[in-house]
Amino acid sequence: MGAHTVDKDLDDLATSARAALVRVIEASGAWDADPVWREAFQQVPRHLFVPYYYVGTSDGFERVWCEDPDPGQRERWLRGAYADTALATRVRDAELVSSSSQPSLMALMLTALEIRDGDAVLEIGAGTGYNAALLAHRLGDGLVTTVDLDPEITESARQHLDAVGRHPAVVTGDGTRGVPERAPFDRIIATCTLTSIPRPWLTQCRPGALILTPLATGLIALRVRDAGHAEGRFLHTPAYFVPLRGDTRPDDPQPQHLGGLPRRARGDELFRFLLTLTAGSLDPYEAFTLWERERRPVRERYGITVSGADAWAWLDDPGGPHVWPLP
Repeated sequence: MGAHTVDKDLDDLATSARAALVRVIEASGAWDADPVWREAFQQVPRHLFVPYYYVGTSDGFERVWCEDPDPGQRERWLRGAYADTALATRVRDAELVSSSSQPSLMALMLTALEIRDGDAVLEIGAGTGYNAALLAHRLGDGLVTTVDLDPEITESARQHLDAVGRHPAVVTGDGTRGVPERAPFDRIIATCTLTSIPRPWLTQCRPGALILTPLATGLIALRVRDAGHAEGRFLHTPAYFVPLRGDTRPDDPQPQHLGGLPRRARGDELFRFLLTLTAGSLDPYEAFTLWERERRPVRERYGITVSGADAWAWLDDPGGPHVWPLP
């Protein structure tokens, strides 16, 4: 059995599992603002992009794959491929390198990208190729570019895309530099966590373009004014992605640094978002004081401004009293 072959007796299961996933995403409200995405998720078979993935165990990771000699395990693989969960797809030295994102979060991000017919889109982080396939289904192959630093990942993504008859541009390179030869772009979407906004992205965007990227356990949507300026607010949802390779700043504060804070803060996801966003500017106790004084602000109250060489995060107002520099 080839890497992209499903047993004939699993064909019906694949169809029904994909339909069930679509119902789950629809119930989440992820594409309410742009229900056209429903067709893409109905038509693009996720299992062909994850011929294997890894499940965490007490001993590390267990590989689940389409060519397992046990029919029960092949069925387990297929059902897992259509679960509304992130799947670990590449592990090196017991460390997660790449994953296929949670489908409902992908749908939410694609909807938040506010894509219009004819938009040119750059994806940072090729992953399995599944997200690029969804974009190509909506826009056509010629308007979609996906880039990744790892040649093994891009080659695998090309193979998966070819298996479903999709051929967007798949580029091996440093995503922080964008893909200038394919610019200009109307939308940029990243599927890896960053700690700053790469300036080349802005220069490769048309005025009015939208950049959507994970940052500080959230999703920031930046509207590009011109090659040197962009601004926007965070979406409401938490988002945890594999870090952009080469980025060494931690995604989440270490527990030992929070020991003196009240338990209600240590366990609060929004407080930890504030800590991550302001790392290097506020210590945990300063962040806690602000969090309490501002009545535990939700993500949508935070934003980011990029102006030339400077970039800063802010609460409520980019020119207000609560601003913190970004790298």
